Amino acid sequence: MQLIDTHVHLNFDVFQPDLDTIAQRWREHHIVRLVHSCVEPSEFEAIQGLAQRFSELYFAIGVHPLDVDKWTSDTEAKILSLAQADPKVVAIGETGLDFFKADNDEQQKQVFWSHLLIAKQLQRPVIIHCRDAAMPMVQLLEQFWQEQGPVEGVMHCWSGTPEETQLFLDLGFYVSFSGIVTFKNASQVQAAARMVPGDRILIETDCPFLAPTPVRGERRNEPANVRYVAQHVADLRDVSLEKLAATTTQNACHLFQLSLPA
Repeated sequence: MQLIDTHVHLNFDVFQPDLDTIAQRWREHHIVRLVHSCVEPSEFEAIQGLAQRFSELYFAIGVHPLDVDKWTSDTEAKILSLAQADPKVVAIGETGLDFFKADNDEQQKQVFWSHLLIAKQLQRPVIIHCRDAAMPMVQLLEQFWQEQGPVEGVMHCWSGTPEETQLFLDLGFYVSFSGIVTFKNASQVQAAARMVPGDRILIETDCPFLAPTPVRGERRNEPANVRYVAQHVADLRDVSLEKLAATTTQNACHLFQLSLPA
């Protein structure tokens, strides 16, 4: 069995004291590839360094919607330069809209549009963060599709309703489920996890956040825990863990153009 954690933040300080031990645990639990996301430009160098340190780690570069104040006149050039120079850059992001914690809606939309243009130019997928912004996100993506053409991507750490899920599936997106899907009160997320087609579903930890049941409450989440997400999604879809692992791993390889170890 092989698993891929499609969204991690291993550069955070909470991981630095024992990162090699954490890596040993993810390898013991069959996580063969990881995609490291990015929230702002000052992280680019550190994340690239982690990708060089761990052969199974690939990464995305971009600016989180809650960090759009860090988007400067040269950010686009930095993203383009690094993505073109380093083959381990497999996506653009995370980017998107977050109207839950911020009210700078127009600034977020402008920066997100810039990410979409970069992804289109480079033919890379986008990793999308969307919180309390499903309909504005759909409208913006539909506008981009009409004016520029589609891009591939994933709705990461998805917590929307089945109806919202279908809107993004209709736009061609993958949908990735985190530890949220294991929470008792996450009925709408669980319903979404049942309905996503087999060729569009992904799993992630979003570590160090959102530790899944049965390790919920621990001070940090880590990649090895993606197995709990996989098991819960498998149970929801009434398939074996091995089948769910094979499906999500194949999907991640397709979206991010990853190859698996022999």
